[in-house]
Amino acid sequence: MTDNETLDPESLGVPEDALRRLQEMRPGQPSALFTSDLSVNEFLLVREAGFRPLGLVFGSSIYHVGLQVGKWSANQELDKLTAAMYHARELAMERMQAEAGVLGADGIVGVRLEVEFKEFGADIAEFIAVGTAVKADDRAITWTSKGRPFTSDLSGQDFWTLIQAGYAPLGMVMGSCVYHIAHQRMRQSMFNIGQNVEIPQFTEALYDARELAMSRMQAEAEELHAEGIVGVQLLSLPHKWGGHTTEFFSIGTAVRPLRDDHVIAKPQMVLPLSDL
Repeated sequence: MTDNETLDPESLGVPEDALRRLQEMRPGQPSALFTSDLSVNEFLLVREAGFRPLGLVFGSSIYHVGLQVGKWSANQELDKLTAAMYHARELAMERMQAEAGVLGADGIVGVRLEVEFKEFGADIAEFIAVGTAVKADDRAITWTSKGRPFTSDLSGQDFWTLIQAGYAPLGMVMGSCVYHIAHQRMRQSMFNIGQNVEIPQFTEALYDARELAMSRMQAEAEELHAEGIVGVQLLSLPHKWGGHTTEFFSIGTAVRPLRDDHVIAKPQMVLPLSDL
């Protein structure tokens, strides 16, 4: 994410219709009504953790992903494609955070970050960020990070457990690497037929690409002065680039202790609604 302290919805391209909807949802408005994509169980646990849902917030960016061709026989990162995937996701995330800011939210929980390539263009994709904006009951704690609502992709159950254990989310952090994996030469490919054998160039390529994605995610967490990252997912996303070009994408929630003298508290057990 960028280092800007404020997110102006209009300058980021949030539609006027969305701004009107959000203004009507602000707490204290006669027509205020929260919306949420949390399950009933997640909603109750988020509320139990001391956060009040304000409304569903979105961010979208339809992005033309440019063309970059890798060398047939070389393992290499396709840095132009990596930059495109990063920038498009950041636009979607920032617009979602800007919507949450209009609601006066402290954070966004249950965030989903998705990519969908469109039928009206093989190189055109929509990047979508969606989650539930929340406001904390405890006003003695600063929940925002760098003046922005925090973001978290944890489930409602994991979010409750995190807060009960004395930790706070700082924000979602991610790392991306679009990588071209070298093709095998004909002689080598023929030699491998019928044999159990490691293919070193493939192993090295996948290892390198994952390491680049993970290191970039960790660098984002370090910028937030996080203690660690929880709920990490490491995904391989082929998109529509063909079998030898893949995006390796890592994402998780950076966290910090609520107090400097933090000691992990043992959360009390909460039974699922079905068991009550």
